[in-house]
Parts: sequence; C-alpha cells; structure tokens
Amino acid sequence: MSDHWFEPIAEHLGSAYLRYSFTKGTEQEVAFLVDQLGLEPGARVLDVGCGPGRHAHALATRGIEVHGVDISQRFVDLAVEGAPPGATFERADARSPRFDAEFDAAVSLCQGAFGLVGPGADEEVLAGMARALRPGGRVAVSAFSSYFSVKYQTDARFDAATATASERTEVKDEGGTPKAVDLHTTCYTPRELLLLAERAGLEPVAVWSVEPGAYGRNEPTIESAEFLLLATRPG
Repeated sequence: MSDHWFEPIAEHLGSAYLRYSFTKGTEQEVAFLVDQLGLEPGARVLDVGCGPGRHAHALATRGIEVHGVDISQRFVDLAVEGAPPGATFERADARSPRFDAEFDAAVSLCQGAFGLVGPGADEEVLAGMARALRPGGRVAVSAFSSYFSVKYQTDARFDAATATASERTEVKDEGGTPKAVDLHTTCYTPRELLLLAERAGLEPVAVWSVEPGAYGRNEPTIESAEFLLLATRPG
C-alpha cells in the first residue's frame, strides 16, 4: 500500500483530531445524509477516508452497516475503539479501491480522502466509490471551494494549475505537543464536481453549499467554504 503525506500528521494528531470545531457537527451531517441518500436500517455504506470514524459511528447507531477505510492506521485504530455494532474499519488506500457493487451508498466527507490525494487521484477515488455502489446507489462527497480558498485563505498558497491550496500550520497531539506540518487540499468549483461525477460514470443529482454541522440543500455560492456533491450510479 502506498504511503501518503497525511499519515504522519494523523499519527501525531491521534484523538486530538476530534477537538477541532469542524468535527462537532457530526449528528446533523449524518441526519441530513441519511435523508438525502435514502438510507434505511440495514443499508450498507462505504465511508472513504473515515478518519477516527465519527460519521461511521453515527450511521451505525442508526442501524446502518458501515465499512470505513482510511490510509492512517492510527485513525483506523481509533475508529475501531468503541465502534457500535455494524461499524467495521480497515486501513486501505482510497486510490486503489477493491469494492464492486457492494454498497447502497458511499461517502467521503470533510476532505477525508477526496481532496487530499491530488486532482488526478481524486478522480480515481470517485471512480472507485462509483464502482463500490450497487446500481441505483448514491455518492456524497464534500470538497473545499476554489472560490473560497482564493478569496479568504490568505495564508495559503493557491496553485492555479492544480487548484491546490498549500499551507504551513501547527497541529497538537493529545498532550498538547505542537508539530509544524504542511497541508495540501485540492479545491473545486461546482461545475468541476459535476463533470468529475459524469466521468466516474455517475449521474449528478446536485451540488450544494455546506458548512460543518449545517448541511442543507443550499445553492452554491462563492462565499461557501465547502460544496457537497450528490450523485447516483445508473441502474
């Protein structure tokens, strides 16, 4: 399995990842996704880039079977700890998926995988999620906005050729020990997300503006930090 630049960051962060404010809206996000994806108890969901498992855990408590994959073994170990029945996890590379028509839905949220692997590899991630779906299954993918990054991320360097925002920042572990790290996030416009979905063999449903803990069917704007793509596998 290939290594990824995010692995040592996740190793340092550990459970401190869940202290960040953007992780506090899990219940609202999952409630919205359950409704929009048409999920019922017993449905199977693939969580790509699951991190410490916050969305997977919340889905499993609703009677949904979830399988989470993440490149970071530290995050996978954290996800396994205290996981409710119905939630399983493994270390796997989202760029090399192995699933075929096994799931009713697939999600990649909060730049867990999609957005962290580079623009070319993001296409591989989305195509792999599409293959993992049964016919009629749905995909939900969140992505950082190019518009927002250029306008507001003044501390980041935005590469126009790859639409990737790079920044030097500091993260702290559970004990508060800081570590300087480089973060690289590929950003998108709504039109790019729709085109990527089509290239992956999906039928786009919508792209909405969302915020952590405030997912909704909001029209895309240039002021939104994130977009949420919803698409369906034909059939």
